[in-house]
Amino acid sequence: MTTTVIDVHAHFHTPYTNRGDWARYNASRLGAGDRIGVVCHVASVLGSWGATSPTYFASPDDQTRANDWMLDFAHEQSPRVKAWVAVNPNFTAHALAEIERGMERGAIGIKLAAGRRADDVLLDDIAAAAAQYGVPVLQHVWQHRRRDWPNQDASDGIELARLAARHPRTNFLLAHIGGGGDWAHTNPAVRDVENIVMDLSGSGIDRGMIDEAMRWVGARRLLWAADLTLCTGLTKLRALPYTGASEDDVADMCWRNAVRIFPEGVFTEALSRGGATPGATR
Repeated sequence: MTTTVIDVHAHFHTPYTNRGDWARYNASRLGAGDRIGVVCHVASVLGSWGATSPTYFASPDDQTRANDWMLDFAHEQSPRVKAWVAVNPNFTAHALAEIERGMERGAIGIKLAAGRRADDVLLDDIAAAAAQYGVPVLQHVWQHRRRDWPNQDASDGIELARLAARHPRTNFLLAHIGGGGDWAHTNPAVRDVENIVMDLSGSGIDRGMIDEAMRWVGARRLLWAADLTLCTGLTKLRALPYTGASEDDVADMCWRNAVRIFPEGVFTEALSRGGATPGATR
């Protein structure tokens, strides 16, 4: 059975990366998404994906060019693609200017990778901008970060919870509970921080991972997502009915929560084309 799905954490490639097959990759993602019921991919591009500046520390020029490409692609593919505007918080003035420019061009959220720890004060202006524009922030998270990793300043759920507590008017998406270390560590870290929702993406597909997340935070604070590839996302999509989730819970995780969290109306056309009822958000 095909389920209506909004992929809130997607990525595409551009001509400015090291991948010569970037166009084929993008077409493959869109085609595979169509087959499994993805009505909208909310996507970002992280600079040059390491070609001319580090993926998690994209230069201002690389990130501007990436955002331009992503916004153009979203416009071209609308309504089945929407854009995050990705920023590097280490370049605060540039990040804020990119957010303003992205919102003017139709971006529906702000993407933060691993350029700075989530609880760093450099993220405060970005979180405040998200509240101003009424959009969520997708924060790259390494579940239970036990050590530092090269070329990234990765965060875990504890650090994101500190930022979210400082900005209660901003909704934060904690990226890929299936990515990185111990996903069980994340659940208690964010349980009481209601403006954090968790996305289910990541290469980890452990049995019990989704069940435990539902037990700690409930289905209304979980979002299905795929990240770089759709294969592990498909595995989690197939797993949802076996977690004890009701049909309403599955609909919440697959698309209703996205409708609640993102700006009003941004998915209406995509959902209508996919056969869902956009107003059905119990």
